[in-house]
Amino acid sequence: MSLTRSWTPPGPYDLHGSLGVLCRGPYDPTYRAEGGAVWRGTRTPEGPAALCVRLRPGGAHGEVRAEAWGPGAGWVLEGLPRLLGAQDDPGAFVAHHDVTREAHRRHPGLRLIRTGRVLESLIPSVLEQKFTAEEAYRAWRLLVRRFGERAPGPHPNLWVMPHPRDWLRIPSWEWHRAGVDQKRSGAVVRALQRASRMEEAAHMGLAQAQARLQAIPGIGPWTAAEVLQRCNGEPDAVTVGDLHLPRLVGYALTGERGVDDDGMLALLAPYEGQRHRASRLVLLGGPRMPRRQPRFPVGNIAPL
Repeated sequence: MSLTRSWTPPGPYDLHGSLGVLCRGPYDPTYRAEGGAVWRGTRTPEGPAALCVRLRPGGAHGEVRAEAWGPGAGWVLEGLPRLLGAQDDPGAFVAHHDVTREAHRRHPGLRLIRTGRVLESLIPSVLEQKFTAEEAYRAWRLLVRRFGERAPGPHPNLWVMPHPRDWLRIPSWEWHRAGVDQKRSGAVVRALQRASRMEEAAHMGLAQAQARLQAIPGIGPWTAAEVLQRCNGEPDAVTVGDLHLPRLVGYALTGERGVDDDGMLALLAPYEGQRHRASRLVLLGGPRMPRRQPRFPVGNIAPL
């Protein structure tokens, strides 16, 4: 049995562009984009749930139709507008560069979403620390499928991540088998041991939420920003400490290759309060920096 709900966005709406930040790689077991629909498996305070959302044409801007299954279906649908970005205000953004101005014009339906769930963004973000994307996506996929559960509802390949107590029961060799070293698995375990404290950050302002997350050893500014962008829809949660973002932002806005975190923050200073949105628009619309070196090879933590 399923529950349904509709939501009409106040303006143009990009369903896949807005929700796509929740996808952790092309084979993420908790996220599927198929046939115009987005499927999502999530663990709510009331239990696991599966959510399917579709954008239906009609009216001034269309209508989002949602269907949910499982013990957490009611919770998911109650927060549907928040998840889809109803609390976001793209009109607060003021462009200071041609790149961001044009990207903002060309992507009027982009919204910053709010899942309201901290751990489901925190755990994969920790896995992505200093990993290649492929390694992190593989680790997330293996751990969810081995220790999580199939999502309720009709989708045969949708999963829900493990309950915090099940994450804590994962033995060290299973983390190792997934390619996750002790530093990252330790950070995940420490966060899970304070799961309720972590989830409280979903209802905090940016500075307080950052402090709450970064109180856990192994969770720094990069991870906190990645979490709060998804969980809280924070438009100013700019990612620092990223290997590529400063250079991409710097190249798009100045044509210079060697921009570091300090340089990126200086370039984004006019966007204070909207720095995450500005950097995201840069990635959507800015010129691509030509590649000069091969991709990092996939690592191997197994002993020789």
